[in-house]
Amino acid sequence: MAWVLAKRMVALALTLVAASLLVFAVLEVLPGDPALLVLGVNARPDTLAALRESMGLTEPVAWRYLTWVGGLLRGEFATSLTYGVPVDTLLAPRLLVSGPLAVLSLGLAVALGIPLGVVAAARRGRPTDAAVMGVSQLGVAVPNFWLGILLVLLFAVTLRWLPAGGFPGWEAGPGPALAALLLPALALALPQAAILARVTRSAVLEVLGEDYMRTARAKGLSKTEALWAHGLRNALIPVVTILGLQFSFLLAGTIIIENVFNLPGVGRLIFQAVSQRDLVVVRDLVVLLAATVGVVNFLVDLSYAALDPRLRLRGGSATDG
Repeated sequence: MAWVLAKRMVALALTLVAASLLVFAVLEVLPGDPALLVLGVNARPDTLAALRESMGLTEPVAWRYLTWVGGLLRGEFATSLTYGVPVDTLLAPRLLVSGPLAVLSLGLAVALGIPLGVVAAARRGRPTDAAVMGVSQLGVAVPNFWLGILLVLLFAVTLRWLPAGGFPGWEAGPGPALAALLLPALALALPQAAILARVTRSAVLEVLGEDYMRTARAKGLSKTEALWAHGLRNALIPVVTILGLQFSFLLAGTIIIENVFNLPGVGRLIFQAVSQRDLVVVRDLVVLLAATVGVVNFLVDLSYAALDPRLRLRGGSATDG
């Protein structure tokens, strides 16, 4: 297990280095003047020179990269060109919106997708299976921003059960805050739940054909009891893989959904930074998002060992040897 952990940590570190190099190269090294991109082609030469100096563009490329990465590792973020404050000052209050939104979306996707996939597999070929697969196909096809608009029309405009957009802040109480996040969370979760349902169904059907499942049935367990007691844990391994990938899609989806629902989150901050040509904010936030995705995938890899004891034994034997 220790050997597996060490390999995953090395892979995570290399992924983060590659991501930071790519972001730095795209924004500051490739042909083009970042200062000119920020100020526009009609900027005065002295203004361009001052901005290049403040952005550190007069320093060697390698030194700029090492200074930037070293600052991130120490928790020292660059100063936004638009707002004049460090990026972490802009980021902190927005994490209180995007963090709960991502967790709520993922929780809803799991709560809907996995049970529906198990039910569809257990009733393969029946009307329930066809209904779940039909709805899941529709969920995969519908874009989350269009789904968000439909949810607003139904629950906010027609029924008036939930707010159409905006965020009152956590100081208004958990009830109003969660109510403001529920529709965007559903818009993000439903397409992911559809994917989860299809993957879970396929994984469970594969498990149902294994020898140990037939043995469990021969010992007197019903099909449902054997599935929940012995089959579901093995079927969760490909599902967990999809969950790791879905988290990255959720982070990308928040950029659109937070603008649809006018939420002051990280996704909206990235959108505003791109619109305002604030390369400092874009650079830091993109790397932070890449790091978040890398850490989540690292945790997913570790979860394999918890779900499959063979990986723990393999890791232990490799370390001992």
